Amino acid sequence: MKKHKIAKVQPNSIAEEMDIEAGDLLLKINNQPMDDIFDYQYLIEDDYLEVLVEKTDGEQWLLEIDKDPDEDLGIEFDNGLMDRYRSCANKCIFCFIDQMPAGMRDTLYFKDDDSRLSFLQGNYVTLTNMSEHDIERIIKYRMSPINISFQTMNPELRCMMLGNRFAGDALKKVDRLYEAGISMNGQIVLCRDINDKAELEYSIREMMKYQPYLQSVSVVPVGLSKHREGLYPLKPFDRESAELTIDIIEKYQRVSYEEQGVHFVHASDEFYLLAERDLPEAERYDGYLQLENGVGMLRLLIDEFEEAMEGLRSKLKKRPQAAAVQREISVATGRLAAPHIRRMAGQLEKILPGTHIMVYDIRNDFFGEQITVAGLLTGQDIEAQLKDRNLGERLLLPQCILRSGEDVFLDDMHVPDLEKSLQVHIDIVKSSGWDFVEAVMGERIYE
Repeated sequence: MKKHKIAKVQPNSIAEEMDIEAGDLLLKINNQPMDDIFDYQYLIEDDYLEVLVEKTDGEQWLLEIDKDPDEDLGIEFDNGLMDRYRSCANKCIFCFIDQMPAGMRDTLYFKDDDSRLSFLQGNYVTLTNMSEHDIERIIKYRMSPINISFQTMNPELRCMMLGNRFAGDALKKVDRLYEAGISMNGQIVLCRDINDKAELEYSIREMMKYQPYLQSVSVVPVGLSKHREGLYPLKPFDRESAELTIDIIEKYQRVSYEEQGVHFVHASDEFYLLAERDLPEAERYDGYLQLENGVGMLRLLIDEFEEAMEGLRSKLKKRPQAAAVQREISVATGRLAAPHIRRMAGQLEKILPGTHIMVYDIRNDFFGEQITVAGLLTGQDIEAQLKDRNLGERLLLPQCILRSGEDVFLDDMHVPDLEKSLQVHIDIVKSSGWDFVEAVMGERIYE
């Protein structure tokens, strides 16, 4: 039986009323042991609970609790999962973690492949270490959506790409989830001349059979850093191969839309930029289900920016003096988004004559120039390339550049350290067109 250490008890909660304290161990609820947070959340839905707790002195208390069905106990655990994270057993030919340099913090080298994190945090899982017990619990608790890294629907090719002889058979677990009506999203990390072209077409056709429970599939190009010594030889996508990929995806978007009313499969923004094609209109993204995979992020940013500009124009009609306020601001971002940010900055400067915005696209020297997304930029690259540049009164950086909820870059540099080095105040801006406009203005558009 697992014992789950209580890290914190919320003030004025049921747990506090029952004298449960930090350091106590939760053993059972209604005589049922718990593997993890999903068992816990399922069991506390009852309106009558018998909670077995072990105090720090070893004494066990059996507490009887009457509560509303949707009322929480007010307990927090050391680990949000209440269990160890499961690591990946695959040796994928495209794994980005294998392409990281030595000397970074330990957590960046951990390869997770945990179906529970798929539900909690949106992580993508390969299904290779998902047991029958895991499948049964997903179905029992209606855990959805489950995000699945398919890569290919060709079982033999999947075994090769994932470096796991069971990877092909693992696809059969999708059948179980489909039959149970569990919502899923899919991902294909596309490797040039391996799972693209005819293999991509085959995979899309096979995945369309799981509609409507498989809601969407993103196709993203493999990320290739400069640290690939001894790894499987992979080629970057170029304009021609990106165009071919888009043509295939848009072909099946038309088929899916005609049959199901959704576009289903989506190319990441990077493919459109590589192919030098216009981004799809917002309606083609089916509600942006794959936003975290870089699918539709630029379209959403541009559309939000246009909405914010309308709001700004309305504000300037009431306060025209705001347009003349003198501002000199700099923006740093990855090379992928920089042209769009530069166009947005130019539009702002036209209606804000007193404002000057300098946009710097940061070359990724840490991982290599083929990595162009802002989310993989490091503090040291920003520092080196902006040193002695005109940064104005403030430097705007996108929020995706930092560890979630913290002020730390991938290379463990902290924002205050970068501010001190560059001698400029840094504003962290959310990935929203509204936030960008308001960050430039230094105030909200609508009060």
